[in-house]
Amino acid sequence: MATKAKKQAARIAKKAAKKSADRGVKVALLGFGTVGSSVAKVLATAKFSGIELTHIFNRNVARKRDTAAAKAVPASVVWTENIDDVLKSNVDVVVELMGGLNPAEGWIRKALSSGKSVVTANKQLIAYRGASLERLAAQHGVHLVYGAAVAGGVPVIPGMQQGLGGDKLTRLSGIVNGTCNYILSRMESGADYATVLADAQHLGYAEADPSADVDGYDARAKLCILSRIALRSELDPDAVATQSISAVEAIDFAYAKELNCTIRQVSRAQVDGSVVHARVAPMLVPLTSPMAWSHGTHNMVVTSGDFGGDVVFSGHGAGGEPTAVAVVSDLLAVVHNSTAVRLPARKRAVTGEFLAPHYLRFVVDDKPGIVSAIAGALAKVGANIDSLLQRPGYPKHKLPFVVTTEPCLTSTIEKAMNSIARLDCMLERPLCLQILVPEDKPE
Repeated sequence: MATKAKKQAARIAKKAAKKSADRGVKVALLGFGTVGSSVAKVLATAKFSGIELTHIFNRNVARKRDTAAAKAVPASVVWTENIDDVLKSNVDVVVELMGGLNPAEGWIRKALSSGKSVVTANKQLIAYRGASLERLAAQHGVHLVYGAAVAGGVPVIPGMQQGLGGDKLTRLSGIVNGTCNYILSRMESGADYATVLADAQHLGYAEADPSADVDGYDARAKLCILSRIALRSELDPDAVATQSISAVEAIDFAYAKELNCTIRQVSRAQVDGSVVHARVAPMLVPLTSPMAWSHGTHNMVVTSGDFGGDVVFSGHGAGGEPTAVAVVSDLLAVVHNSTAVRLPARKRAVTGEFLAPHYLRFVVDDKPGIVSAIAGALAKVGANIDSLLQRPGYPKHKLPFVVTTEPCLTSTIEKAMNSIARLDCMLERPLCLQILVPEDKPE
């Protein structure tokens, strides 16, 4: 296997060196949206030697050619809405910035099979198909590079591949969705969810349908990519537990502050033998944690290794230009034939089970016996109350209050919450959030 890998690497190096010496590297862009137009701008401004942008593909391409961003594109570039104009051309590298599984997967497979390297920021594609696409690229002696797929302009993926490849990473956690971080950090200052979401949509941070972000699916895909690289564990994204941030309210930040915490959407994964514990959810984060310091669209990833300890990656994770920097850096890596460290990953089962303290927020029509009923439901499944918080100034007929628990299993607290939700006094579904602490261990 080692000899075969060396031969493949040598073949890639020879092909890249020949192209660079003969005529430079020809590049095609698939997608001229926020990131694609920024990539074109970076290439035009920096004028990297040996790189020539030759094609831009986009639907309704005439409209894109009339935008202000198109003014940065050299006149020699071929604009097209026919994908075959790219796939059947003599371009050396296809930069895919369209997103989604279809039709992007088919196009990328055709590009790799025809001897074209691919640079992509497509997290869904790499989460679901990354392993098989890497095998296809190796078969044809070309590159597949996707450093921009996670954390935008923060070099998390190359940092893990090149800088941490010598460590044995066992755990990672972080904030990898800039939209959710923008929403939650604004709510921390007292704004309500609906208002902040509308602002995020107006600013272009959130889509008209924000579910991919707020319900955790975007972060889930990124967590699976990082798990394959850092933890060498290939996960089924659909098996990773997610929880929406949409149920979090301003009152939760007030209670979190009393607990010396704030709230962030956290993506976390930890290897435990043949199983990986993984979850994407809003969680209470201690104010002493680096993740509590991340505001706006910033991303942050913390890895824990057996030998190197904790390493923190942090920076702008959203926006056209930060992501374009990552895309162009990947492109330069291909042009200069920089070979990423590819350590073998194995398929592992995944569970959302964690042992952690929990934050439980209830809104009730206050009457005698409510706390006793909640305590009884928790005791029945073996969960113990750690504290009870009730802020003054709320009416008795719609009273929010909080219970925190001692560490217990996710499945244990879920059983209790299902029982508590059926109590007559409950005016809305209780909110249950994990409390992230350094001592958290999967069970």
